[in-house]
Amino acid sequence: MKLHFYGGAKTVTGANYLLEAQGKKILVDCGLFQGSPEQEARNYEPFPYNPETIDFVLITHAHLDHIGRLPKLLKDGFRGKIFATGPTIDFARLMLEDTERVLEEKANKADLIPLFLHSEVEETMEHFHRAEYEDVFKIAKGIEVCFRDAGHVLGSAIIELKVKVGSGTKKIVFSGDLGNDPVPFLRTPATISDVDYLLVESAYGDRRHESPEHCQRLIENAVEEIAAKKGVLIIPSFALERTQQILYHLNNLIEQHKIPQMPIFLDSPLAIKITQVYERYPQYYDAEASFLVKEGDDAFKFPGLEMTLTTAQSKKINRVPPPKIIIAGSGMSQGGRVVHHESFYLSGPNNILLIVAYQAKGTLGRRIADGAKEVEILDQKIPVRAKIEQIAAYSGHADSEQLFKWVSRTRYSLKKVFVVQGEEKPAEALAQRIKDDLGVEAMVPEAGQTVEL
Repeated sequence: MKLHFYGGAKTVTGANYLLEAQGKKILVDCGLFQGSPEQEARNYEPFPYNPETIDFVLITHAHLDHIGRLPKLLKDGFRGKIFATGPTIDFARLMLEDTERVLEEKANKADLIPLFLHSEVEETMEHFHRAEYEDVFKIAKGIEVCFRDAGHVLGSAIIELKVKVGSGTKKIVFSGDLGNDPVPFLRTPATISDVDYLLVESAYGDRRHESPEHCQRLIENAVEEIAAKKGVLIIPSFALERTQQILYHLNNLIEQHKIPQMPIFLDSPLAIKITQVYERYPQYYDAEASFLVKEGDDAFKFPGLEMTLTTAQSKKINRVPPPKIIIAGSGMSQGGRVVHHESFYLSGPNNILLIVAYQAKGTLGRRIADGAKEVEILDQKIPVRAKIEQIAAYSGHADSEQLFKWVSRTRYSLKKVFVVQGEEKPAEALAQRIKDDLGVEAMVPEAGQTVEL
């Protein structure tokens, strides 16, 4: 068996792993590189393998850094099956359609050929096949696959592959992105066992999160401060998962009369459509959310909430007097409607920008989070006078302690751990801890590296 690391190596984004086993070539994830212009330019490079020779693709979840190059894969010759859970398939269509539109706009401005077209998104969706949690199925002779709940976003999966080797089997596990347990709607990531080779994410491999209770208190405090100052609370948020968590917490705070009522705008067409997908899959919810649904509580409908689907509705938000709350994409302020709100409100000292998502290197969000006093948005220089706050507990990623505990549960069978999907510093920190505290071989692979298993 050979394992190739073609993305997610010493970087958070671009997850793309190729396993060669039993004469088959299996990709796990095929994501976009996101962040700096240098990173994004990698999306236009040829794949380091021939897509025509790939037999199967297994998808952990529908974030763009895990699915964003699938249409390009088909464009370049892939004709096999793509396996994912039901929610992931539904989310993937929405995410890829939205991305196609954004990439086409960028390409037109730069006089480039778009990475892929809408017709190629449609063709990609025809190759998806639904997988259910805990079902074990064969994709080829001597290769079995099982999708298990990763607790990261609705339908996210840890992918287990059992490969027949001689008279026995070897188990290779891809963590995908592991959830920050507990979070609204989502279950605890599944426990793994008897694993030979493990790929584990490391976005927060050197950091601890605040508790969920602390997280809700922080958002409560931010809303109360905005009400007192008559300001604007801007929350850049990923359309998938983070937005739904925030709505869940705001719903709780309003129902418990812990925050004053004010206009709350969900200003993201993609987030609105994704929220509708959440409503279609209550069987994937955790016990608490399932109970609320049975009791008739709708976390996505509460006093003050307005979902602004059209551009005209979005523009009217600025005419609404403060205090008010605006939740908009993108989560790293790299585009979308949030940048228009940031250009309008970042210069106001009574306003708050609340960062609730991971900010990759090279993004506008990262520059703001790092304390920039002035930023360029939509070709304008904007002074940053608003208060900047961050809540790490809203991260959908497990922190260093959660990652370590998850790996440690299978320590006695592990032959090797590959630490991926993190910047070099957190990845190295997690790898070192695994080596020191578990006595298990761990490495941070280089981009393009091949390892024989």
